[in-house]
Amino acid sequence: MKKLLAFLVFGMYFSVAHAQIKDPVSWKYAAVKKSADTYEVVITASVEKPWHIYSQNTGAGGPVPTSFSFKKNPLVSVEGKTIELGKLQKVYDNNFKTEVLYYSGQVVFKQLVKVRGNVKTNISGTVEYMVCDDQQCLPPTKKSFDVKL
Repeated sequence: MKKLLAFLVFGMYFSVAHAQIKDPVSWKYAAVKKSADTYEVVITASVEKPWHIYSQNTGAGGPVPTSFSFKKNPLVSVEGKTIELGKLQKVYDNNFKTEVLYYSGQVVFKQLVKVRGNVKTNISGTVEYMVCDDQQCLPPTKKSFDVKL
């Protein structure tokens, strides 16, 4: 009876540990001063193998593209679009029945911002992204960030 009870307790522990939400992406945030009033916000995604994260430019009908939203700050203006740097892969995905654009390993996103006046401030916002491997996709995830300028 003790063996059966121990087996059941171990089985329940294993199923709870296995059921935890996966998040194969780690994020790093930094700001690089480019001039007296301009910063480059650098957002780096490191994606565990065999997962991949989708480009901002993945078309309609496919997976959720990576996107950034920046909270309004009267001292900061966002300049232009967020660019992405990494080894971009373009493949036809049978699950989505469309071509998709994604990154494996690491991708860097950069956004120029201008600060009004010579003050210390920050920029915050959220990144929304989706990751898949060859067998499954995880639901879209949103993460908040805050970067000192």
